[in-house]
Amino acid sequence: MIVKKLELLNYRNYEYLNIDFDSGINILYGDNAQGKTNILEALYMSGTSKSHKNAKDKETIKFGEEEAHIKTIVLKNDIEYKIDIHLKSHKNKGIAINGVPIKKATELFGVLNIIFFSPEDLNIIKEGPSERRRFIDMELCQLDKVYLHNLTNYNKILNQRNKLLKDMLDKPSLRDTLDSWDEQLLKYGKEIIERRKKFIDDLNEVIFLIHKKLSGNKEELTITYEPDVTLSNYENALKEAIKKDERFLTTSVGPHRDDMAFLIKNVDLRKYGSQGQQRTAALSLKLSEIELVKSIIKEEPILLLDDVLSELDKGRQNQLLSSINKTQTIITCTGLDEFINERISLNKVFHVIDGKVYEGN
Repeated sequence: MIVKKLELLNYRNYEYLNIDFDSGINILYGDNAQGKTNILEALYMSGTSKSHKNAKDKETIKFGEEEAHIKTIVLKNDIEYKIDIHLKSHKNKGIAINGVPIKKATELFGVLNIIFFSPEDLNIIKEGPSERRRFIDMELCQLDKVYLHNLTNYNKILNQRNKLLKDMLDKPSLRDTLDSWDEQLLKYGKEIIERRKKFIDDLNEVIFLIHKKLSGNKEELTITYEPDVTLSNYENALKEAIKKDERFLTTSVGPHRDDMAFLIKNVDLRKYGSQGQQRTAALSLKLSEIELVKSIIKEEPILLLDDVLSELDKGRQNQLLSSINKTQTIITCTGLDEFINERISLNKVFHVIDGKVYEGN
């Protein structure tokens, strides 16, 4: 799988951009705030329909404009796909694949498999549970259409249940409808719990060896899934929490509160790991993500590295770069010195200056 071309119109600080990528390592270099990350964001949106920054659509449109376009050409299994995203200030985005509009943005998932790695990801171990859930969800949504369906429905029902809890303040009779929402919530919630457990099990098989190598055979890392409720006690927990839910007007139990832990010799890195251990574990997680995706889709995913190499020491830089020799990679950085000094093979280099991109050094 490779991204052949990206075309932007009135996107972020780009009035117009047309860029052809190499199938190997592509470097986007330049000073900060010139537009390097905006290119990666557009590519990420082409695979997931969303900004990796959780930005609203209107925030990605060039200032003073009402609309923006992202056009991406992807080669997958020797078949070319054209992804066209039409962003609008006051309406929902429009998405077409090979000229055919799709009804739901979620239909885009799986066409282009993206792995995004930013400096913020190095903090995924010590950040709150929502970041780790987001990691699981974004990966599984790209890989598993059934999971995407279940998660989408679960979130809709969760929002409806939370709204019902608020509406019950004025209309207590609405409480009679709570059981029907709970029944649906349990149905989709149990599917999510089962799939997340399998994902963590699969991830463990990959991350163990990767982390051992990264740590110089000194550490053995395991990930444990920490569901908020188990399959067996989910229904009872939901019923027992109803008074609490009515008091706080929100659903307090379920997979929307799941977490996962990173352990070395049963020591939780979130609480007791050094910064170096946490960063190595985060890097292991991203490298494992690449391998896991490859094993499932039988193709190389697209790897986006947003100024992450500057956050790693030379040893970890080399470990990361040596693992992506067959993966199309697009890297942003402020300068080329670090790459030239390390004699890393660069297939294409682009200089980004104030919303303009120039090929070559």
